[in-house]
Amino acid sequence: MSVDPSAIPNFGGQPGKQGQPQQANKPAGPIMPNQELVKQLLDRMKLKHTVDKSGDVLAPWKHYRVYFMFRGEERQRILTVRTFYDRAYTVDDKPRLLQAADEWNHSTLWPKVYTHTSDDGTVRLVGDFQLLLGAGVGFDHFVASVVSWVRAAGEFDKWLVDRFGLAKDDEEAPEGAAAEGAAGSGAGEAADAAEAGAGSGGADGAREGREDGTGS
Repeated sequence: MSVDPSAIPNFGGQPGKQGQPQQANKPAGPIMPNQELVKQLLDRMKLKHTVDKSGDVLAPWKHYRVYFMFRGEERQRILTVRTFYDRAYTVDDKPRLLQAADEWNHSTLWPKVYTHTSDDGTVRLVGDFQLLLGAGVGFDHFVASVVSWVRAAGEFDKWLVDRFGLAKDDEEAPEGAAAEGAAGSGAGEAADAAEAGAGSGGADGAREGREDGTGS
């Protein structure tokens, strides 16, 4: 997945004079990001999104979903961007999943990936990014972080496909949907499924560990 720099939002930027680039009317000091800011950013990236039953913003793809969760109060306020990868594995697959997760975590800054085992023995992978908001963060830092995290979530999915030799799904949401200016039909289908509560094995099966990020 790639993100066109022009997709990064200006949030109130005014058009420049003819032949000049658009200038952003960016906040001068730290900002306190919230759900609305995340939604605006996803809109500017042309990524479909919805809000789940817990009130968290969710951006779905064919084989994974990215949640944006704000937790804590005041200086303990944290934004967690958590990705649930929907491909299901068995307990017998867990050793190779852990080996792959270790390989990825040792060589890559983000996401940090771990396994989650449901009560029925189904194993899935989860990826985490966290940003301490505290008294506020720089606007550019927040935007660049979210754009990078969304891109990295997709990079891990592609890496895992190559790592395990998984067959690529022709119906998968097109890479670079943000850059191409359209979200894929797979994302739209996943959004509908999330709204209707479909595919609970993938979404709700790992939801028990969604708040604290625990995996077993």
